Amino acid sequence: MKRATILVFLFILLPTIVFTQTIDNIDYISPEIEGVIAIKKGNQWGFINNQGNLIIDFRSDIVSTKSGNNYFPIFSNERCIISTYKKGIAYFGYIDKSGKTVIETQFLNASNFDHKRALVIKLLKDELGDNKYLNKPIIKNRTVEVVIDINGKSLHSLTKPKSVLLRKDHLKKPPQITTKFISNNLIAIKENKKWIIKKIK
Repeated sequence: MKRATILVFLFILLPTIVFTQTIDNIDYISPEIEGVIAIKKGNQWGFINNQGNLIIDFRSDIVSTKSGNNYFPIFSNERCIISTYKKGIAYFGYIDKSGKTVIETQFLNASNFDHKRALVIKLLKDELGDNKYLNKPIIKNRTVEVVIDINGKSLHSLTKPKSVLLRKDHLKKPPQITTKFISNNLIAIKENKKWIIKKIK
């Protein structure tokens, strides 16, 4: 009888001991989007699912998005924007809901996905020759805005290539994306303070 009582007690208590997870000292909690909730601790963000389990631990490379009057990271089409710095310049990519990097940090700016497509500023590097004195290739850097799919594949080039100086004192902030989706198959492109509407498939 005593053994049966102990077993019943453990049967009731064990799930609570094993599955209860407490996360404290949270500075900000976002609304639930796509089944996950962004939480902030200090300068780092993490994600919990709608059961309260931490699915992505706190990290400093997750990028916030403006939503109403607040800024917090979101998942859209199972992707969240991340950013890393290389020689003082921010490069953007994406993670999935396991925290795995699925699109490497390679873009100079990036938008959230919408209908499994996102707008990014892609860096183009043209090798013009060699600098004999420094024993280095001469590279011309240019940018172009493109549409990518959820795997990072370029689908459409939207703007003409522009020269860019890859120096942290020149690129203190990411260059602004000048294109936007206005429907599933229409994109608006800002050029010379005017808008061009382009149809895409």
